[in-house]
Amino acid sequence: MTPASWLPTDRTPYFAVAVLGFAFGGFFDGILLHQVLQWHHFLSLVAGEPFQHIEVQILADGLFHLAIWVIAFGAHVLLWRRGQDRPADRLLLAWSVLGFSIWQFFDVVLVHWVIGIHRTRVGVSNPLLWDLGWLATFGLTTLIIGLWLLTGSEWNGKNGRRVAGLISGCIIISALATILPTRGGSSSVVLFHSEMNAAQTFAVAASVDADILWSDPSGRVLVVNVPNRMGTWRLYTQGALLVANTTALGCLSLARS
Repeated sequence: MTPASWLPTDRTPYFAVAVLGFAFGGFFDGILLHQVLQWHHFLSLVAGEPFQHIEVQILADGLFHLAIWVIAFGAHVLLWRRGQDRPADRLLLAWSVLGFSIWQFFDVVLVHWVIGIHRTRVGVSNPLLWDLGWLATFGLTTLIIGLWLLTGSEWNGKNGRRVAGLISGCIIISALATILPTRGGSSSVVLFHSEMNAAQTFAVAASVDADILWSDPSGRVLVVNVPNRMGTWRLYTQGALLVANTTALGCLSLARS
């Protein structure tokens, strides 16, 4: 069974429910994190005096929700055009859940890490850990559920359970592997405590004989090659909040084969 067989020639309803799930992810994010918990607003980390006013932040949240509403409305229009001609409910649910998962990764990777206009929780000393925790709780779990629904809808019996288990297991193992100490010679991303400066983080890297491959302007995020596993553990004792293995996701390519 190939991934292409999960979708027939007419892919409109699948795309529509994936977009709808994506929109549900946006609403879940905005309502829970912006309004209920108030961990951040959409433009929390945008520099400039005008953006410090709560009225501007609330307006940005409202415009964000309006944009998500437009996306959800478009998905409903696509579904409405299909009438009663649609796939099985399990497939629709699978793609909706996958769309929800896609939002979580899209939001954290692009908005939080690349653009940097907010984080899962603003004002804490280790925002990356909150981002990773959010991804593990709502991104990874829904990805596994969506893949299980998708594969279970077409693959029956022992073979289907084996493939679904392989995909889910690889995702879990890969996620755990990213936060485990790496073997010597493999590259790692190291996040240091917010109170440390570049001189201090470079000195820590030198103390474990690590080769520095890249650094962000603050010096708090380094990509390094650590010669041995013990050196990776020592990073944690000298101010590192997270040491992530950059080569841990190879299992996913196995699951797709």
